[in-house]
Amino acid sequence: MQITGIKALVEIVIQLGMIWLTFTAIQGFRLERLFRRPPKTLPLAIVLFSTAIGYLCASFFIGFINAVSQLPGLLR
Repeated sequence: MQITGIKALVEIVIQLGMIWLTFTAIQGFRLERLFRRPPKTLPLAIVLFSTAIGYLCASFFIGFINAVSQLPGLLR
């Protein structure tokens, strides 16, 4: 029971960390310079885009960790 809680906590931390990493990476592109008059919703679009990309990266990372953790079962 306790292992499930720890696993859930690790997954939440990984997902939030990947979203934060993606958000800071997208901010580095300075997208507002691409527009003469940046739309008012550009910050919201950046947040939503970074959430989507961060979630996808975190899902890949978590799936990869789960697959690697099951490899010892192949050698039994």
